[in-house]
This record gives sequence, structure tokens and C-alpha cells, in this order.
Amino acid sequence: MNDAATDAKLATMKFGIGQPVPRTEDPTLLTGQGRYTDDLDVEGQAYGVLVRSAYAHGVLNSIDIQDALTMPGVLGIYTAEDLAAAGFGNIKCGVPLKNRDGSPMPNPTRPALASGKVRFVGDPVAIVVAETSMQARDAAEAVVLDIDPLLAVTDAEAAAAYGAPLLYDTVPNNVILDYHYGDSDAVAKAFAEAAHVTSLDIVNNRIVVSAMEPRAAIAEFDAAQDKWTLHLGCQGVFGLRNLLAKDILRVPPEKVRVLTGNVGGSFGMKAFVYPEYPALFHAARTLGRPVKWTADRSESFLSDQAGRDHKVKAELALDADGHFLAVRVTGFGNMGAYLCQVGPMMPTLNIVKNMTSLYKVPVMEVSTQCVYTNTSPVSAYRGAGRPEGNYYMERLVDTAARGMGIDRTELRRRNHIPASAMPYTASSGMTYDSGEFTAVLDKALTFADYDGFAARKAESAARGLLLGIGIGDYLEVTAPPQNEMGGLRFEEDGTVTIVTGTLDYGQGHAAPFAQVLHTKLGVPFNKVRLLQGDSDQLIAGGGTGGSKSIMASGAAIVQASDKVIEKGKAIAGHLLEAATVDIEFADGAFTVTGTDRSIGIMEIAMTLRSGISLPDGVPTSLDVSEVLEGLPSAFPNGCHVAEVEVDPETGMVRVVRYNMVNDFGTVVNPMLVAGQAHGGIVQGIGQALMESCAYDTDGQVLTGSYMDYAVPRAADAPFFQLDTHSVPATTNPLGAKGCGEAGCAGSLPAVMNALVDALSGLGVTHINMPATPERVWSVIQAA
Repeated sequence: MNDAATDAKLATMKFGIGQPVPRTEDPTLLTGQGRYTDDLDVEGQAYGVLVRSAYAHGVLNSIDIQDALTMPGVLGIYTAEDLAAAGFGNIKCGVPLKNRDGSPMPNPTRPALASGKVRFVGDPVAIVVAETSMQARDAAEAVVLDIDPLLAVTDAEAAAAYGAPLLYDTVPNNVILDYHYGDSDAVAKAFAEAAHVTSLDIVNNRIVVSAMEPRAAIAEFDAAQDKWTLHLGCQGVFGLRNLLAKDILRVPPEKVRVLTGNVGGSFGMKAFVYPEYPALFHAARTLGRPVKWTADRSESFLSDQAGRDHKVKAELALDADGHFLAVRVTGFGNMGAYLCQVGPMMPTLNIVKNMTSLYKVPVMEVSTQCVYTNTSPVSAYRGAGRPEGNYYMERLVDTAARGMGIDRTELRRRNHIPASAMPYTASSGMTYDSGEFTAVLDKALTFADYDGFAARKAESAARGLLLGIGIGDYLEVTAPPQNEMGGLRFEEDGTVTIVTGTLDYGQGHAAPFAQVLHTKLGVPFNKVRLLQGDSDQLIAGGGTGGSKSIMASGAAIVQASDKVIEKGKAIAGHLLEAATVDIEFADGAFTVTGTDRSIGIMEIAMTLRSGISLPDGVPTSLDVSEVLEGLPSAFPNGCHVAEVEVDPETGMVRVVRYNMVNDFGTVVNPMLVAGQAHGGIVQGIGQALMESCAYDTDGQVLTGSYMDYAVPRAADAPFFQLDTHSVPATTNPLGAKGCGEAGCAGSLPAVMNALVDALSGLGVTHINMPATPERVWSVIQAA
């Protein structure tokens, strides 16, 4: 092996797939050099502030803007009538679901600014634009809204009840979708014949997404080019551009440009169109100036799309030996006051896809009413139905085990889908391609020292504390099939730019994408750059969501690399004076078969930049721009084992040990995978033990700041221990399964099962999230 080949091998050992390469974004971000939307200023920009309803429900009689218009610096104030007259479209839901009777779900659209009626506290009714943000804020406070308050309803089940206040005259009982999946007769028969039935009423509490960076945007309109530009944080510029062009601006996509720099978190919340964007566009075109808006944290609490918020009755039927016969979920999904782009999907389709998890469940049924309420709209939040489905199932399994006197680990093993059954078609209709679920469970129990729990429990008891252990055995459906761009550009400065339509909003895409390219083409790791945030440079892009980035963009990079190799062989054949068929490629170099004559891929790129003359038919560039057709879903799975300690005197719960074994298929970068798992687990702990968005009877938000809304801190989480049991997926060329949302899917059931286990000696069989000290203390006192 020559020196170049040796160097290539050593580089792959350090920077190739499977190596724990540090995030390449971090030096920039940690030194304060990141560029978030609010850091950006465009020449000549004005500032916008939204006027929002202080009532949860009411008739909007008028908007008096006269005094506000005369205030210093005010450039304009615009309402729904202005946007409608200018031809702006409304925000639409993009999920074409059907009612149980087969009729399509109605899809009432949402105007950017409310007109005639307000439907939640924070509903925007006007935008004030001024020379400075403080001038705009002062003027917004001077706008007078004449609203006749109406009764409000914030709970989905209450909103669907007879006589509840109606948000829309055209939506009876506030039920916008009556969803059903499954064979009701087969499920009813299974329950009728069951030896044991477990039933739980479960609350999936409403979450404030609470991204580190509040939402912000700058809108521009170039009259000379008739082109719109929006700077903002989002989850994918290509898809958002298309939504804005089609639904809002009603122009060809090429007339819209979306630009995104660094993004301080999203978790699903920043993915789609918000009302502020059309309002900003209208102001920018009317004034002939860019207009900037940044939400403050209080505004975020009121106007950001919320997460979760479902109430269900979950039921599991078992035979006398503990084999699962059927599962049934019946309940309500809170949509908020308006339908979001994917709002109805979480309590319906995604429960179907994820509820049966890694178990053999012959038949299932999901019945969900999606209901309007006087609350902020609900959309995707980390996992978007996947954690919920797994949580419901795992709570049922633990409860059934206790009720039947069967060891909870044995009940899981007894019902696992065996590896020999793959590919396996679940009752959800999903086909699992791979997985070794019992092996993962057994490995996790060993890793967590499950057998040593009794000694730890006794030690806690000696200190007057209750220790419990819980299992979260999970499987989730990731990577919804979408086309993705794989572009590679060999730049003049000797770097190589990956162009792809996923978007890094905190995940750390640059390093793992570069690892894939380095492994495939041998491009030096430190020469790889990443471009995702400019819609003008993309030809496809599904954005980041559904834990699919490494599967979508990674596979697109592999496909693009194959095209580069094909072009490179033709170029190398000319340079090495050999036939193309005699050229081999390995470790970043093209070699004439059977000889030591070779040329590196970066050397070819440099040669092409020098302006070498090539014969007809030989490519003049290594650059490629490919579109990867959507790949099938993947199925990450694993087992989390949590231990919680409860102080019975105060109800305080602490997570004291946390171990997990995950099957994420091929792990491209174990360091980043661990980080993603940690983040998801902490968010799961937050939902399980402290987070909940609350409203009073008038629809006012009671948890409108961090004084009232608790989020987990470092002290609320133990050190996590993570191991892997990788079974590569067969659905994508990397064999990856995705990891971004799995932390939530495993942690919700693991923590809550551990809490119930800790309290089981008192006769407690169930407690709903969030298990705050007050709630736990009350349950203990009642027991």
C-alpha cells in the first residue's frame, strides 16, 4: 500500500462512518459567531409588532388604529381586510385525512390576521410597522380592539360535548375530524373473548415547545424582479418556499426565496407557515422596505404552536397466557383554534403507526375526535405521535403485567415480534424490515443492572425514600418518504460543498454528512462544507423532521457520490491514458486496474479548475445535482430503563439512574447520536414530571412565562448510560434508522412506569403526566 493509500485509510479511521467526530458547528456557535435571524439586519428595514387578542373567544367588532397611526415613527398598520384586498391566501392544513364515514375532513383555512372573530388569547388581528421596534410596540399598545367576549372552552373533550361554545358555526360540536382506523368487529370480538383486559385513562399533557431561539422573520419584496424573500428559522427552506408560493403569495415558486442561517431549536414548531409571514410580506411590499419581526418570550408562549394535548382511553386485551389479542385507543386530540399543517396527524395516523410498537398485536383500533378549542394551535413536537403511541402501549403492558401477576420483562418477551419474522407486517399496516427486540431488552436489563435493583431499593427505603424501576420498550416509525436533493460542488478554493434540503436546527448535520462523503469519496473531512438554507440553490428538499436527515440526505449524498465516481472514471481514463472500463475507484483515488498508476479525486478537481482541455464526451466537471426518490420508512427501536426516587413527604420525584440500549441501525456518528438521545430523554423527563400548559375557564394562559411553566434543567437529569445493538436497516443504503426523536419515545414510558412502580406498594396503579410534587403527594395521601 502506497503512502497516499495509507493516509486515506488512516483518515477514514478518524473521520469515516462510525467515528465520534465532534460537531464542526460548535466553535462558531460557542464563540458567539452564529447568525440567527434576529442577528440579521437588512438595509432600510422597518420593524413590525403584532396586535393580538387579549380574549380567548369573542366577536371582533372593530379595530381602531387612528391614534396609533399618528404616533412617532409609525409607517403603517394593516389588518385582515388589507391582506385580503392585496390577494394574499390563507394558511391550510396539509393532511388529507378522512372521517370514519369516508367523507373527507373539512379544511377551513386560516387567515393570517383574524377578522370577525378571535379564537384564542394571542390571535393576531393587526400588524404595526414603525421605524424602530419600540415605536412599533408603543403604537401596537395604542390600537383599540372592540371585542364582545364569548364563552371559551380549552379542553378537547369538553369542547366536543353537547352545548359547548362553538368556535365555528360550520363545525358541529367543534369536531373537525372523526377519525377511525381498524376492524371494529374483530377488535370487539378479541376483547369479548379476552381472559384479561387492561384499561387506562391517559392524559398526554400540552407542551410549550420553548425553543431556545424565539421565532423571528424578515420579509423583503423586490418590485423590479417581482420576487419575495423571507429570512427566518425553519426546518426546511424548500418546502416552506413552496407552501408560501402556492398558498399564501399565489405565485410561481421561483418568485419566492427562503433563507435560513443558524436556528436555535424547533422540535417541529418552526416547520410550517405562521400568520406573521403573510403580514410581514404585505407590509414589505406596501412600504417598499424590508420588515423585521422578532417575538419576545411572552409572545412565544401565546402564539407558538403547542405540542401533544391528547386525552385517551387505552385498552389491551390478553389471553390467559398473556399473549396480546388486540389494542384499542379512543379519545380526543386538541387542535387549538385553527388547523396547523399537520395538526390532525399526531392523535390519528401517527398513533396508528406507532401504537403496536415492537409487539405482536393481531388487531388494533384507533378512534379519535380532533377538536377545535380556544387555545393556540397544536402541531408537531419532538416525535409527533410516536412517543404518545409508545407511551400508551408501555403503560398498558406494565399495568397488564401487574394485573395478571406476570413478570413485566417476561410479558414483553412473550409478545415481542421475533427477528425470524422479519419482514413483519404489523396490524398498523406498517412493514418492519429489521429488529432484534428481545436481544435489545435483555441487553438493556443487563446494562442497567436490573438484577441489582432490589438492593438499591432497600438502600433508598433506609433513607425514607421510595425507589421504582421502569422499562420503556419502544419502536417508532421514522423517515416519511420524501424526495431529497444530493448536490456536490467542487469549489474553486478546493473545498467540496454538499447541497441538500434537510436543515440543521441544532442537530449538527455538518459532521455526519461530511463523514458520509469522506467515506464514499475520500474527500478530506476538513474540506467539506454544507449548504442547506437557501431555497434558490435547491432542486428538492423534504426538510428535517421525522428523524430522517441521515437517511434522506445521507442516501442522497451516496447517490450523488456514485454519479461523481462515474464522471471521475471518465476523466481519470483520459488523464491516465486508459479506457474508462479499466478505471477503479477506492479510498479517494482512481486507479488503472492492475497498475500503480492513479490520481486522487481532489487532484482531478484541481486539474479541472486549471482549465485543462478535454475531448468531447468527457465530463468537464465533477459537480452533480441529484434528486433521491423518497425511501421507505425505517424503524428505530430500543429499551430504556429508568429509576426514580420519590420522597413521600413532599411528592418530589428524582430520576436517579438512566440506562438505554438502542437499535439505530448504522450509527454514522456515535457522539452526535448520544447527544440526540440525551436531548430527547430530557424533554421526555420534562413532560413526565413538570411541563404542562394550563388555561383558566376564560381561556387565559396560566403558564405564560418561566415563572409558571417549568422546564427541565441539568440538575433534573442523571448521567445517562447508552449502549447500542445495531441491526442495519434494509430500507436505505446507509442502513441507518434515525435517532432524533427516540429519546422521547423511550423516556416517557420508562420514567412513568418507574414512578408507578415506586408507588405500587401504596396501591397506586396509574398516575398521569405531569407527575408534579403536588400531584404525587396528593396520590400518596389518597392511597
